[in-house]
Amino acid sequence: MEKVLNGKAYVLGNNIDTDQIIPAEHLVYSLTDEDESKKYGHFALSSVPIEKAGLPEGGVSFIEGDNWQSEFTIIIGGSNFGCGSSREHAPFALQKAGVKAIIAESYARIFYRNSVDGGFLIPYETVDKLIDKIKTGDQLELDLENNILKNLTKEEVHHLKPLGEVLPIVEAGGLFNYARKSAMIL
Repeated sequence: MEKVLNGKAYVLGNNIDTDQIIPAEHLVYSLTDEDESKKYGHFALSSVPIEKAGLPEGGVSFIEGDNWQSEFTIIIGGSNFGCGSSREHAPFALQKAGVKAIIAESYARIFYRNSVDGGFLIPYETVDKLIDKIKTGDQLELDLENNILKNLTKEEVHHLKPLGEVLPIVEAGGLFNYARKSAMIL
């Protein structure tokens, strides 16, 4: 995995729940069939209301048209990101859509664990509230070794809480792969 990630920001508000991340009616697709699993990316964040997302009037679509991958690879969230049901489909859908990392003030515990355990996303926590400082479309650079987020558009630097032992698990592709590579299990 790259130690520096570059991408466009997609800014969401507080309390973004798993039903907003991937609406329940789209949980019918296979996670293992490559063609069907692309539907998770296509429908990711398809039901986030503008007033909850903190998006500009008229909104900015996360996925354009019939695409299944987004131009936005780093999500900036508020507090309690991933609240709601415990479905592991939510971080999978964001990963399928091309998201590499989420940077939020805080997470629902189960979403955080599903992101890490499945090796889907890097879940950073902010030191400062960023949803008012970063705008959707800003070009970002995320330094995984130094826990620094640079907003290249505004020439600002933000410090993030260290990931601890999370990054090696995500890099390995999930908890079981990490355990195998670390000889914890055969």
